[in-house]
Amino acid sequence: MVGMILASHGEFANGILQSGTMIFGEQPNVKAVTLEPSEGPDDLKAKLEAAIATFDNQDEILFLVDLWGGTPFNQANGLINGHEDKWAIVTGLNLPMLIEAYASRMSMETAHEVATHICEVAREGVKTRPETLEPQKEVKEVVQTVSPQGAIPEGTVLGDGHIKFVLARVDTRLLHGQVATTWTKTTQPNRIIVVSDSVAKDNLRKQMIEQAAPPGVKANVVPVSKMIEVAKDPRFGNTKAMLLFETPQDALRAIEGGVDIQELNIGSMAHSLGKVVVNKAIAMGKDDVETLEKLKKLGITFDVRKVPADSKENMDHLLKKAKDELKNS
Repeated sequence: MVGMILASHGEFANGILQSGTMIFGEQPNVKAVTLEPSEGPDDLKAKLEAAIATFDNQDEILFLVDLWGGTPFNQANGLINGHEDKWAIVTGLNLPMLIEAYASRMSMETAHEVATHICEVAREGVKTRPETLEPQKEVKEVVQTVSPQGAIPEGTVLGDGHIKFVLARVDTRLLHGQVATTWTKTTQPNRIIVVSDSVAKDNLRKQMIEQAAPPGVKANVVPVSKMIEVAKDPRFGNTKAMLLFETPQDALRAIEGGVDIQELNIGSMAHSLGKVVVNKAIAMGKDDVETLEKLKKLGITFDVRKVPADSKENMDHLLKKAKDELKNS
């Protein structure tokens, strides 16, 4: 795996490393190196060399640096002399760049590949709202070679006629940073579908979710009944969908209605009155325990983890803990 060094003036590198960990989980072979106000170039060089020495593989090193021409860049640039065929530096470090680098290391084997790939994502991460504040870009004329496509007639079969579910997840927060980055990168959906009766009635929440979709992925919010219809509609045969449920109760209703889910990822279930905390991200009440046990009887397996890098937890142990604590509360 490509080793990564985050280098900055001051504590920026440590802060962005922590932010990346919150979204993507703990990452091996990544070090933050900072230049403090009382330090000079030689101090930073020694830190960089010490960080490199901790990596499992020192052949492929990627430096993500805050500023072109600053001391962190200059010292990293000095170290890659003689390693230009394998090592690389990318400046302008931001969080989208870091997350994309983490994801890219899963499929790319060289620092050069990762460096080339992450630059465009880092640029796309700079946006404004309202959109009218965006600098005007030169628009080049594009000849349309494909005629506009209207609504697909009912009964049309696309692909094999069966929607593909790349991930079905229960997460109180629905579509947020960890989902939009790590799970999307890992599962590669072309559509994110939030399945919730309550959110489907809330226009503001719907709009926020649709705007939070990562580039190249469309997000929709539908009630449970609509999801059951979609699951049986052959026009969605080319769709690779990530389903997000706010509660396990919504997931159970969808599955009982015919949505073909075999595994349910349990990401977070928020604490509220009458619920007990069973781990850092999950709280359960009596209804949650009963619902999860019904899902288990239906043959559903559980993948209990917030992000792909986490170790899976045992649902049976969490259910037992919840029942014990609810009994004593």
